[in-house]
Amino acid sequence: MNSSSRNIRAKKSLGQNFLKDHHILQKILTSSDISPDDHIVEIGPGFGILTLELAKLAKKITAIELDQRLLGHLRKILPKNVELLHLDALKFQPPKTPYKVVANIPYYITSPLLNHFLQAPNKPASMTLLVQYEVARKICRLDPDMSVLSLQVALYGHAKLIKKVSPGAFSPQPKVDSAILHIEIDPQTDDKTAEKILHLAKQAFSQGRKKLSNTIPEYKEKLAALQIQDKRPQHLSITDWLNLLS
Repeated sequence: MNSSSRNIRAKKSLGQNFLKDHHILQKILTSSDISPDDHIVEIGPGFGILTLELAKLAKKITAIELDQRLLGHLRKILPKNVELLHLDALKFQPPKTPYKVVANIPYYITSPLLNHFLQAPNKPASMTLLVQYEVARKICRLDPDMSVLSLQVALYGHAKLIKKVSPGAFSPQPKVDSAILHIEIDPQTDDKTAEKILHLAKQAFSQGRKKLSNTIPEYKEKLAALQIQDKRPQHLSITDWLNLLS
């Protein structure tokens, strides 16, 4: 951290916890599987510790920073292959060409950020994110412990919890453990069907652990045909959900 950034304090309202552990930084880079021709989208570059390393590995970096206080520092240190945008990441229009997402994100935007990129017309090839540990675990849980969030991610790709990260890897330290989460994008169906499945799943999950015959009675015949009428939504596989809407 140089003199231009020394007096900048993390904003709690923006969920800022700046990564400082170089071992974790390297683990993020290796998990991202970056090639020299890649275009990387980074959300929340902060002081640029990850951005600078990404810029050494990829052809182009698009770094999206909401905190105006950090822009001056970033402009001073970032190389020419980094495009710096002062923008809310949830308003960012993903590129039409191939790209990957690599980021230490504010934890409070995890779900909306996943929605934003997974439902984009041009989805990233992969997403490698630092997120809250319990959220990463939840995303990676499939049947018999499915959630709407894990279903959503599974409809669009394959999630893997790479490494648990302790609070000491950040400044200031968060109150919870974190994790490196990698999602390899591989849509299991088209966007329209995925949207219908998620709408139906939210209806089913909203009623606790009730059987599907009670939570989505309008699908009674289809449930019976698939022999899943007595199952609970947590117990359905991705294939079950796809068959239900086929």
